[in-house]
Amino acid sequence: MKRSATKGAIDERLLAAYLAALVIGLVMIYSTSSILAEGRFGSHLLFLRQQCLWTLLSLVAVFVISKLNLQRLAIYSAPAVALSMALLVLAFFGPARNEAHRWIVLGPFSGQPSEVFRFVLIFYLAFSLANPRRDLTDLRQLLMPYLPLVGVGLALILLEPDLGSTIVISITVIGIFFLAGARLKHLAAAVLPLAAVGAAVVFGLGYKKDRITDFLAAVADPLLGSYQAKQAALTLGAGGWLGVGLGEGRQKLFFLPYPHTDFIFAASGEEVGLVGLMLILCVLFYLLWRGLKISYEQPDKFGYLLAAGMTLSLFVNIAVNIGVVTSLLPVTGLPLPFISYGGSSLLMSSAAVGVLLNLSRRTVRS
Repeated sequence: MKRSATKGAIDERLLAAYLAALVIGLVMIYSTSSILAEGRFGSHLLFLRQQCLWTLLSLVAVFVISKLNLQRLAIYSAPAVALSMALLVLAFFGPARNEAHRWIVLGPFSGQPSEVFRFVLIFYLAFSLANPRRDLTDLRQLLMPYLPLVGVGLALILLEPDLGSTIVISITVIGIFFLAGARLKHLAAAVLPLAAVGAAVVFGLGYKKDRITDFLAAVADPLLGSYQAKQAALTLGAGGWLGVGLGEGRQKLFFLPYPHTDFIFAASGEEVGLVGLMLILCVLFYLLWRGLKISYEQPDKFGYLLAAGMTLSLFVNIAVNIGVVTSLLPVTGLPLPFISYGGSSLLMSSAAVGVLLNLSRRTVRS
């Protein structure tokens, strides 16, 4: 059945879900960070003001990206990937935070190049794999040039070290290849050696190894889990069904680490309860569902892979963050998209929404 594209309006439901997520994020960031900001920096509005600035930049990015010619832009995705890998290398020369070199700092601003790498890599893979001359049933065409490119990028991110981003990008890349038509046995042949090398690197990094061993110990006995995992569980449990009220949480009073960033889902659970968390998840998963719908409606393989890749990346990021907070995964240090405090995470997650809104203009007529 032939499919032809027609130009239409952007997906207003996706836009509404995105704006709702931004508002929820700003509310929860202020509620979970005001005491920390007052105690450490003398201003209870510090984190909120900074996140408001990043929110404005993100809205501009969404508007601009939604208007671009993505097919033409994708032509430059290969050099963009190379540039993002150079930024990954540059991060090693910057200041360390919590024993990790994940950030590039420019004055008052800082950003994670791994977020940029993830975004442009999805663009590159969608554009390259949509080429009808690319035969993904041929193992050689699957391995070259993708295996060295993806492998080097993931190795740099893992060495920062950033296990969370490595997991998200790895699963996203595997998903894109599968949707593009690669055979499972070929994917396994490519993934298993990389996984073995990755495991060797992780267990060669002191605190990452400790986090995994703490997680495995907690499977047998929850009392043996890491400090972060135990505090997250206590925080979630303290909220009950309806929570203790916005701004009234106690675990954020220097008990729960990073209550406004990596563990904002737990801190929010204490204040808005299980019912509030379900509402937050409904907004996020409705956004993801609109992304899947947009990918299904694309008239060509490029649009399909690009929309599916962006949606899958957001989904895996959300799933890993919640998995860490609920002790289903080892602590990785990954923010919750749109909700956690953090400029580069919000900007690149918003860029993904901008791509989806752009693609939503293209509908199909069977």
